[in-house]
Parts: sequence; C-alpha cells; structure tokens
Amino acid sequence: MPPSCPRRFALALLGSQLLGLPVSAALAESVSCHVTYGGETRLVQAQPVASPYAVPVEKVGSYFLFRVVFQKEPADLAAIKVYVLAARDIGPTPIHQATHAYPPLTMKAAPWGFTGVNHVYEPLRDGELRYWCEWSGAGRQS
Repeated sequence: MPPSCPRRFALALLGSQLLGLPVSAALAESVSCHVTYGGETRLVQAQPVASPYAVPVEKVGSYFLFRVVFQKEPADLAAIKVYVLAARDIGPTPIHQATHAYPPLTMKAAPWGFTGVNHVYEPLRDGELRYWCEWSGAGRQS
C-alpha cells in the first residue's frame, strides 16, 4: 500500500466529520486511479454506479480520455473496468480496456494497487499515459 493511503483515510474521516457526514460515508467503497501523463499525475475517483452508461470520461492531455466504471450490481456484472480512449477527429476511439474482479482479488498488490502499473501509448504522437488503481472498501482487510 502506498504511504499516502493511511493519510488519505485519516483525511477522509476528518473531512466527513467536518461536513457532518456519518463515518460510514468516509468508509464507502471507491476506486482511485493515479493517472500520469506529461509528467503530471492526477487522481481519478470512481464510486459504485447502477449503470455504466452515464459514467463520464476525464480528458487527459490533448489526446487521451480516461474512464473508470465501478459496478457492484447485479452480481453477474460486478466489476471494475478501466477504459482509455483516443480523442480523435472522428470521435473517441477505444485503445485500452481492462476488467478487474469485484471486489479486487489482489488488494495488497503494493505499491501499484490491484491493477499494477499500466502503460498506454498514443499510436500517432508517441506519448504515454500511465495509470494504476487502488480500491478502498468498507471493512476491507489490510
């Protein structure tokens, strides 16, 4: 587990108390993906959704679109899916898709979360997007 995880957990608890939210709200399941492109890393958060169709994409640089779909129900469709698309003139084009079990089978795959490090390359401009995702769940075991 990356060293910042305990700090993020403590900040989530503190933030929930300051906002008057129950502690259980801070412990809700979520997926956090660390997306690096052009030397900049950003955190893309995903909460469970009932339908994957309304999950938006995040623009990363001028070429990549990044999307995480975290679906818990129905049980036969439960999964965490990560998509990387190319923002092309003809429209978004899928260039990478990974599907992970829910709950993730490898929760302690430190230091790169349950996905490991993934590298996705621009087929036209020779750029690279790198990501890894971690899962935090209510009552998860460390």
